Formats: sequence, C-alpha cells, structure tokens
Amino acid sequence: MEDSITNRLDSSEPAIRIRDLVFKRGRKTILDGINMDIPRGSIVAFMGPSGAGKTTILRLISGQLRPNEGTVEVNGQLISSMSDRELRLFRRTFGVLLQDGALFTDLTVFENIATPLREHTSLPETLIRRLVMSKLSAVGLGGIEERMPHELSGGMARRVAFARAVVLDPDIMLYDEPMTGLDPIAVSTIRTLMRDTNDALGLTSLVVTHNVNQMSLLVDYCYIIASSKIAGEGPPAELSISTDPGVDQFMNGKVEGPIPFHYEPPGEPWGLLD
Repeated sequence: MEDSITNRLDSSEPAIRIRDLVFKRGRKTILDGINMDIPRGSIVAFMGPSGAGKTTILRLISGQLRPNEGTVEVNGQLISSMSDRELRLFRRTFGVLLQDGALFTDLTVFENIATPLREHTSLPETLIRRLVMSKLSAVGLGGIEERMPHELSGGMARRVAFARAVVLDPDIMLYDEPMTGLDPIAVSTIRTLMRDTNDALGLTSLVVTHNVNQMSLLVDYCYIIASSKIAGEGPPAELSISTDPGVDQFMNGKVEGPIPFHYEPPGEPWGLLD
C-alpha cells in the first residue's frame, strides 16, 4: 500500500491531468476540448475574461461538477468515477481560499481556523489549539485569536482565511481571486504567503485571477481561457511577449482583438461559472 501511494504521488507525474474535457450548462458549452497537465509543486493560474469558465475548472477538479465528456484525474484518481462518500474524503486533501475569505461571522478567529480540524479529525483540543496558533503565527497574526471577523481589516481577514485553508495540510490549494479588493501591501503579503507556503509544504496551487501583473510575480504557468477553449498557455514571461492576437489582447488589456467583450447569453440561468 505504501509503495502504491509513493508511486501515485511521484513528483514526475502531473498532480492533475485533464483530457478532452467538455462541460455544458444546458445548451451552452462552457468548456470544449480542454487538455492540461499541472505539475506537482507548481502554482498555476487560470486567466481570461469574465464568464470564460475559470472557476468551473476548479469545481471540476474538486468534483463539485462532473464533465459531460473527457476526464479529470487528481493524484492518479479519476474524479468522475468517485462515489459521493469517496468525494467527501477526497476533498479533505484540498484547501480553498475564496475571494472574500468567507469567514464565519459569528465565530472568533480561533474558532474559524479550528473548524476544519473539529469537523474532519478527532484531535484533542490541546493539539487543535497548538495547530491553530501555529497557523496564525505563520500568517503573521499571532495574538488575534479572540477577535471577531468584523474587527479585522480586509487583508487580515484574508490571512485568517488562508490559515484556515491550510490548517489540514492539504495537497492542493484552490484560490479564487485571492487578491481582489486588497490594498497593495496586503496583495504583496498574500502573494508571498501563497508562494512560500506552496514551496515549503510542496503543495500544488491553482489560482483563478484577472490580475496579470501579480500573476507574473507569483505563478509558474498560466492558462488563458476564452471562448470555451485554451486561448494560450505558458510561463508568464513568455505570455507577456506573445504575438498571438488573443494572448496579446488579454495580457495587455486591449479592447480590440479576437476575445469578445460581449458573449452570447446562455438562454437560462447558469450560476457562478466564471
């Protein structure tokens, strides 16, 4: 058993492999023929115009959505073949940081971070306290454990949410617009935490973002999603000088280009599918 786990987590194998992925919502095709290999230990960004399907990719990877066609493998496991119980166990290996942090407003900072430990482990309270305080210290917020979320600045709340996301030591981190609405100092702080934590813990991190400048300082590889397809991919430095019209348009914020500002309405509600 131990050998099989070691082989499955071999660093030479992609942490996530996506093949011929098609996802539809009603008559609307959100993703069409997507192929990706995401290396273990990397930070990878999904970029593109609003509504292109970036967050949808995260939900397919975490098993919240299932593809109409194609496959999604995470650590060698085929997500679409998992039962609901297997998916619940599988998701414990993920950490998630949402755009607004999504802290529980009626719980203290300590209780927010402790919640995943209490929900998913049977650790004693003494160890839970040690782990919570360790994560708070790691994000530079030691001593605020008794504060309520409304007493925190936006940057502090995002760091508390980050501590909660990594308290179970996940294999994979999912970030959905983690820097939106933060001042430049808070943005730099979150960016540094993401990079340092990823490298120190050997995580694989996936980031949905529109922030081209910050991604060039953070990620190892980018996918630009537009019109249901991968419009471009590569390291940020290469994308920034690409002569491909779609990549150039997005990376440099040009109005004119092959990526449309307006897109055809789906004809029915299709939820949060950015």
